[in-house]
Amino acid sequence: MKISVRFLSVIITLGSLWAVVGCNTSSKKKDYDTTVARFLIEANEREAFATVTLPISGVQIAVNAKPIVTEFDYTGVSLAQSDLGKFLVFSLTADAARDVYRVTGNNQGKRLVLFINDKPVGARVIDGAFNTGSIAVFAALPDEMLPELVKNLDGTSVELQKKIAKAK
Repeated sequence: MKISVRFLSVIITLGSLWAVVGCNTSSKKKDYDTTVARFLIEANEREAFATVTLPISGVQIAVNAKPIVTEFDYTGVSLAQSDLGKFLVFSLTADAARDVYRVTGNNQGKRLVLFINDKPVGARVIDGAFNTGSIAVFAALPDEMLPELVKNLDGTSVELQKKIAKAK
């Protein structure tokens, strides 16, 4: 079988272009560390999955095994300031906001425990049904760590929400 020089040069050129395009489609370097947050609700002694200890205060809280908010349930995280200091605000998806409203309405007086990368770092008393579509919570971390934490949490949530939207 005889292959023409012209045909061979076209194949080599197309192969080279394909290789160059393939090399240039590498994913963009992210400017954050993957960081996930989850919220678990306080449990009574017989329902408790585990007892966790909050840093700094040393408060121990028994929690359920199943998180009520996971990294798939919030669309962004921001840092806010009050008279008591800086705190995190997690903006929830519409479905998660409805679930949180229902769960917090039925569990007033209990606490929501914030876990960052599976470590408990804060808690918030459920003083009424959360109806704002967000969860605000103080983290027991130094203030200088919070901007980087928010950047990492927010970057991770944006990436996850893009993947979820793409999968639909």
